[in-house]
Amino acid sequence: MHSPSGAAVAATHLSQPPFSLYDFVMVTEDQVTDAQIQKWADEAEAGYDVEELKRRGRGRPGRGAEPMQVIAVRLTAEEIAALDAVAEREHLSRSEAIRRALADYAA
Repeated sequence: MHSPSGAAVAATHLSQPPFSLYDFVMVTEDQVTDAQIQKWADEAEAGYDVEELKRRGRGRPGRGAEPMQVIAVRLTAEEIAALDAVAEREHLSRSEAIRRALADYAA
């Protein structure tokens, strides 16, 4: 059995896009159904509203007018468990639970 050289693999890899829409779709058991493929084809054939795509932007939606910073915090397993319990009880993300706790502390 002949395997391609490293150069051939690299050339093939570089000639292909780094990812496709299908890389980001979660399907059960890593299987794409014929129905899902047809849905994607129908959507593509109908065309996309370019202006709508531009309006949506990229990345996570902003939380307000001011830019935000990401801050890393180290927590123990017990602190994370307590945070997760509050977040679940209040139907919040971890980040939102922390923001609300900070707002209450600062008030």
